[in-house]
Amino acid sequence: MTNNLYQSLLEKLTAFHQEQILIHWNSLDEPQRMQLAEQINAIDFPQLTRLYQNRDRLFDAAALAERAKEPPAFRLECDGNAISRQDAIQAGKDALASGQVAVLVVAGGQGTRLGFEHPKGMFPIAPVSGATLFQIHFEKVLARNRQYGKPIPLCVMTSPATHEETVKYFAENQRFGLAESDVIVFCQGTIPTVSLDDGKILLAAPDKIALSPDGHGGAITALKKNGVLEKLSACGVRRLFYFQVDNPLVDIANEEFLGYHILAESELTSQAIRKQNPQDRVGNIVSVDGRLHVIEYSDLPDEVAERRKPDGSLEIWAGSIAVHVINLDFLQRQAENAAATPFHVAKKKVSYVDARGNLVKPSEPNAIKFERFIFDLLPLAQNAAVVEVDSSRHFAPLKNASGSPTDSPETVRKQISDYFIEWLTKSGVTVVPDVKVEISPLFANSAETFAEKVLQNGIAAMTKDAYFRTKDDLVS
Repeated sequence: MTNNLYQSLLEKLTAFHQEQILIHWNSLDEPQRMQLAEQINAIDFPQLTRLYQNRDRLFDAAALAERAKEPPAFRLECDGNAISRQDAIQAGKDALASGQVAVLVVAGGQGTRLGFEHPKGMFPIAPVSGATLFQIHFEKVLARNRQYGKPIPLCVMTSPATHEETVKYFAENQRFGLAESDVIVFCQGTIPTVSLDDGKILLAAPDKIALSPDGHGGAITALKKNGVLEKLSACGVRRLFYFQVDNPLVDIANEEFLGYHILAESELTSQAIRKQNPQDRVGNIVSVDGRLHVIEYSDLPDEVAERRKPDGSLEIWAGSIAVHVINLDFLQRQAENAAATPFHVAKKKVSYVDARGNLVKPSEPNAIKFERFIFDLLPLAQNAAVVEVDSSRHFAPLKNASGSPTDSPETVRKQISDYFIEWLTKSGVTVVPDVKVEISPLFANSAETFAEKVLQNGIAAMTKDAYFRTKDDLVS
């Protein structure tokens, strides 16, 4: 049996010049051989071969950039928008009240860069309570549920590295008040990591192939494979609010954003912030030949990034913050098309086991990881739209280790606190310097709702750190 298995695997691998995967076969026990065989049989070798052979031609960002123009958008503080803010808010409210909206958070990453060897969503980031990213997001969804009296399914996409710990964490915390039936956790796919020099698949261990998640664009395939699209459709969901776990300021299922998407009859709508500098490290939403695209900051030539309009503002101004609304039927169509979104190449340092069984830790990039991006759906969508939001109120990505000047735990906590201090000051409350403030969405999920509660409670000044979580509850 084992010899037959070895021969069949060797035959398959030899056809694609990947027989090195079996180099440690004789030293493996039976369970290890079965594990390796299962991994081999799951690989799409023709696809992987094509990806490596075409690695320099998978995505031609330079050609796009040459023709890039600023995208049409619903801009902040603009009276010329084709849809009024009031109409958009009402359309969003109607969609939420009729149960047409679900939420998807991409949460496959680990907190390695933060020195946190757990799923990043478990990182404690709230400035006063220490609530984790997951708790903040779950409570925002719960607040919307209570506001509209309708369950909003929350889909969480994990990765193989984070799935089990994430599932356990949700169970231990009773999903922060959400019903078990309303939380759908599923795992994204993986793709082998290959050598930069020759395209050979690397081994993470003698019995294990080096696999990497297939990118947030892998959500398209994973949603279908795990039956999530079918389940959401059966529940009457028509639109999916998408965001990434590391942004605690995302306004989940925001009515205005949903409404612009609906009234523009868009299949995919993206939030954007106005870039402050040409080289800001965000994806650039651009219009190319009448279709929207995202060009990564690293792929945008300086001469394009620095273009100016007659008023001196940047022409390529729209920075993507990875917040979208996507029509469910559009996702279902694209899930049927394996080539809907292109693969991108990431050259990385990847540790691997060599022919002698030694672990090699390279000092320079030695491998290619292939990944898909969800924003590559933009040019495929009908009436794709852009909605500008205020960076200070909607975008606080947790990316860097403590002590970094930007996107660190310290800077993110301060931005969260500053955002809520703005709610207090608008409500007429005096806040002394250096006070930290946090407002749970379960207490108030908008500045207007908070102002009403301030009036009811007669709060005049805030002189020490404060955390609002339940009705009439102030914990200092």
